[in-house]
Amino acid sequence: MMDTLTEFHFLRAAYLLFLIPIAGLWWASRPKRSGQTNLPSGVAPHLAAALLLGAEEKRRIYPIDVAMFATALVAIAAAGPTWSRAQNPLVADTAPLVIVLKVTDSMENPDLAPSRLERAKFKITDIINARAGARTALIAYAGSPHRVAPLTEDANILRPLLEGLTPAVMPKQGDAAGDALTLAQSILDESETPGAVLFVLDDLDPSQLAEFQNSTTQVFFLTMLPNGSEIVQLNNLQNAVVVPFTNDDRDIARLQRQIQTAYVDALDDDDRLDWQDRGWMLAWPAALLSLLWFRRGWVIRWIILGLFLLQPAGPASAEGWRDWFLAPDQQGQIAMNQKRYADAAELFEEPYHEGYARLKAGQYPEAAAIFAELNTPEAAFSEGMARIRNREYRPAIAAFQEALGRRPNWPEAQHNLEVARAILDYVETTREQSDTGEEAGIGADDTVFDNDSGRGENTTIQAQTGDTKPLSADQWISAIDTDMQDFLRNRFLLENQEQIQ
Repeated sequence: MMDTLTEFHFLRAAYLLFLIPIAGLWWASRPKRSGQTNLPSGVAPHLAAALLLGAEEKRRIYPIDVAMFATALVAIAAAGPTWSRAQNPLVADTAPLVIVLKVTDSMENPDLAPSRLERAKFKITDIINARAGARTALIAYAGSPHRVAPLTEDANILRPLLEGLTPAVMPKQGDAAGDALTLAQSILDESETPGAVLFVLDDLDPSQLAEFQNSTTQVFFLTMLPNGSEIVQLNNLQNAVVVPFTNDDRDIARLQRQIQTAYVDALDDDDRLDWQDRGWMLAWPAALLSLLWFRRGWVIRWIILGLFLLQPAGPASAEGWRDWFLAPDQQGQIAMNQKRYADAAELFEEPYHEGYARLKAGQYPEAAAIFAELNTPEAAFSEGMARIRNREYRPAIAAFQEALGRRPNWPEAQHNLEVARAILDYVETTREQSDTGEEAGIGADDTVFDNDSGRGENTTIQAQTGDTKPLSADQWISAIDTDMQDFLRNRFLLENQEQIQ
């Protein structure tokens, strides 16, 4: 409460000057009580006073009081009272989060069945699902830290990469938690909104504590230990929030609350973000007070309403009466906040916002077509996301390459480019294996067509083998081996060699 009072101010304080003429008009228009009463002549004063009906005005509240109070509320609302920052919902629905997973032999301990590492993966999956629509990055570390995935809203990218993390893919054994924190901070520095770091681990080398003590980033720890055991080294970290593992969802719910609280606090200190206008909250009491004008004997003037009614009718592009108060893009943003993405896509007029809404609604071809018409790196990146979700891997690769051309050394685009190429390689390898009969059970006397010369093209395979039928496009994709261990192992080895050099 004290923080709210400290941050309270008006965005457009000049509108408060309207309170002066409002007060003057109220004083001039409000009925004044008369100090004298005309008593009938020829009657004793005490009897004349008893005969008068309504000689003393008992009314305490006049229509002008309600009207001026409602007008004052409107003036204060127009001044824009605020006490908190407003995040950009097109960048993140909630706090950006970097999840740092310890991938060492100790995490293979089966005291949390089937192992600490597997249970950690389950917890991370639950966190990702609970943060639907929010950006999450993933880092794995042992003796060296490695970025598994940059900040992304697509859980379908994170899940297979998470499953591929085992101690066998890590190029170096050890505990480089401090370096992992530095890498996590560099990822958050690329974000437009403040975020947090979540470490999922079972132990922490005391030599790594110095990096955490000097950190200005909010750090959370999910300890993967049984029976309420704790990591004593974490007790010395004042700015850290430690959440112990639980067999139910209590640890996930607590982390969600803590992360969101830290996010709201960080927004107030971020000068890059706009203040959130809270004036709309005063519109409701002003509207309720205006209903009193319909009481019998109260005077109401319909000038303002008449101005609305006399306006020429135009085409309704949004939601009826909302057009009076909100622009289509504002209505679209409200629908986005309510996760009504299909409705938001129909309301938005700004192309990028419309494309983003269609991407979230699963309308991938339509979203890709919109992004393709825009000339920004964000549009090319989003087009790649739409293409890859629509299983158009070659166009997705081209889109990510275009994004890198418009913004060189963009880590998110570079990562997604590598993922798209890896998936395409799996698709084509599986298709070639099927072409040669390795997986379709084609006999020696059957006819097949070699697809090496047309790799990457749409090809129909014809094989007369009893019940064997050509595979559809969806069946091609479902037949792909999604185990990412080889991909991660090779990438981590290359990164480790580059760090050594």
